[in-house]
Amino acid sequence: RLPEQQKMSESPLSWFRGVYLPPALHPLNKTFIKGDKWQDIDSTQEKRRAFLQDFCKKYNSRKKLQTHLVHLVSRIYVEDRHKVLYCEVPKAGCSNWKRVLMVLSGLAASASNISHDDVHYGKHLRKLDSYDLKGIYTRLNTYTKFIFVRDPMERLVSAFRDKFEHPNSYYHPVFGKAIIKKYRHHADEEALKTGSGVKFKEFIQYLLDSHRPVGMDIHWEQVSKLCYPCLINYDFIGKFETLEEDANYFLQLIGAPAHLKFPKFKDRHSSDERTSTEVVRQYLKELSKEETQLTYDFYHLDYLMFNYTSP
Repeated sequence: RLPEQQKMSESPLSWFRGVYLPPALHPLNKTFIKGDKWQDIDSTQEKRRAFLQDFCKKYNSRKKLQTHLVHLVSRIYVEDRHKVLYCEVPKAGCSNWKRVLMVLSGLAASASNISHDDVHYGKHLRKLDSYDLKGIYTRLNTYTKFIFVRDPMERLVSAFRDKFEHPNSYYHPVFGKAIIKKYRHHADEEALKTGSGVKFKEFIQYLLDSHRPVGMDIHWEQVSKLCYPCLINYDFIGKFETLEEDANYFLQLIGAPAHLKFPKFKDRHSSDERTSTEVVRQYLKELSKEETQLTYDFYHLDYLMFNYTSP
């Protein structure tokens, strides 16, 4: 990472050239695609890219976002062998994508035997902000950039279930204690001590509070603030709802080894039902109509950018 002083001293011109211009829509390199079985997925992909491009042209004309380049790329993982950049969106297949990147880069022979801890805490993969400015620019301009997204409310509920409904040595003491202390009237000593048992309604109160007792977290941060899709021109936009097809098409696009397929397994809590539209509906019953609307509003840009329908 660049030292803080160096980050601050870079002139604004070196932050992100063309940051206010709508990103150009480059044609995808389809050299490695064989046969016509991918035609439907390819057609969907082109529509997604064009939709985001059109949205960004309209949005950028109304709102200028000044962000330092190093912050802009802090969620992006680099795989130099196949020249790809992956912006991590938690709860949208990111654990398995990081496994795939490890296989692509030669760090592992198979995605199936890489543990969750190795993926998230092993420090095997480099992020784009660890390179110097020239390295960042070169990769942004020449590598294939991809992102996988998910229906915002499904992603939010999935994050809540994962972090607060299972034992967790970080989220309970750090987030849980602060949430229970501020939003639960007459909380008992055990809850205040452990931070376990946060209710979905309390979690939403925290999310919508402009004076949150503890900061935001990447698992429920908006994709618009994690990956800056209107400032970085993503070449490929995958969706969790069509994860397997999109992922395997992308692997074909970049010339990945023929044996490498996107893993199907659920990373953790494999016995839990996947967070579906119906599961989300059950959680939303805990909220008032106003809270539900405000939560949709919180993810308004994500809904618009990726053409998801907000109820």
